[in-house]
Amino acid sequence: MNTANVDQAELAKFSSLAHRWWDLDGEFGPLHAINPLRLEWIEGIVTLKNSRVVDVGCGGGILAEAMARKGADVLGIDLADKSLKVAQLHALEAGLPSLAYRQVAAESLAAEMPAQFDIVTCMEMLEHVPQPSSIVQACAQLVKPGGWVFFSTINRNPKSFLLAIVGAEYLLNLVPRGTHEYARLLRPSELGQFCRAAGLELRHSRGLEYNPLSRRYRLSDDTGVNYMMAARKPLAHG
Repeated sequence: MNTANVDQAELAKFSSLAHRWWDLDGEFGPLHAINPLRLEWIEGIVTLKNSRVVDVGCGGGILAEAMARKGADVLGIDLADKSLKVAQLHALEAGLPSLAYRQVAAESLAAEMPAQFDIVTCMEMLEHVPQPSSIVQACAQLVKPGGWVFFSTINRNPKSFLLAIVGAEYLLNLVPRGTHEYARLLRPSELGQFCRAAGLELRHSRGLEYNPLSRRYRLSDDTGVNYMMAARKPLAHG
């Protein structure tokens, strides 16, 4: 197994919380809250039905399962074994034959299955790996020419430090303390650079905002904290 681009401490952190993936009031509650928004945004750009999708860093399968319910043929990949077991069990209980999971690194799968997927999603994962550019490169390899790659992550600036780390982790307790390391957060310009270097064309970006009073998230044009990017792999010419 290719584990060069993995932080063992991050893996252990998510493994210890694996049993909480589908607890709506637990540590992953915010992911459940933003999932319909992520799905809505993706569906505004591509058709999931009958598309072949790989969800990179799928965790407990929150997004992967939602895409399978929309008629996509989904493969979820992750290196956290316990999270994958939870995801597999939940998919089994949900009766979703078009959903499969594998414990494999994105880079390994890219070498094994290049240009095999219509859509690649990589959500809330880039900020947890030592080399995010390597993941972006792997996503670009996995997608077919003309296909789409979707990323979501957290911006790196004073506002995101206050809201995503101090606010979300220490004041509001939305996510466990230590979930995010400020130095690992990615500015949109940096993610854009990784995409261009991997041969992807940036097409869309969208922000996700949290209102602590209503305790609700919404899609917005503000990419200052949480943001998503959609990139397309150009069709081969000639």
